[in-house]
Amino acid sequence: MPQTLLAPPALLHAQKLAQFLDNGFKVPLLNIRFGVDFLVGLIPGVGDAVMALVSLTIVYKAGQLGMPATMQAQMLKNILLDFVLGLLPLVGDIADLFYRANQKNVRMMERWWVSQHYQVIQANSQDALTKWQQNNTD
Repeated sequence: MPQTLLAPPALLHAQKLAQFLDNGFKVPLLNIRFGVDFLVGLIPGVGDAVMALVSLTIVYKAGQLGMPATMQAQMLKNILLDFVLGLLPLVGDIADLFYRANQKNVRMMERWWVSQHYQVIQANSQDALTKWQQNNTD
């Protein structure tokens, strides 16, 4: 029987944080999502710097998972690009709605974590499918 595999707390925390920072709110009727990163980023200079520091939490969580330094460096590049875009008056604020560095970084973490645990995930999926087939062929 395959071992039970759950997403680690560091990944779950990073997912929740990225959701809050990049997609926590929705404009009704327009279907535009934004997060605290966009709102705080409206404060010229300081807002973008504060959000860049908060975004570093996700990179820290990636380090806790053991993600390679090269991937963490790419995550830092995403944060830096988001920061630089945010410094541009008006254009940066609009770009902040669409360039979601935190979501990009969490997706990198997720892909890396799944790649590291692929065989266990595959075995769990096969086991679940077999059990489902047995329960539904009676």
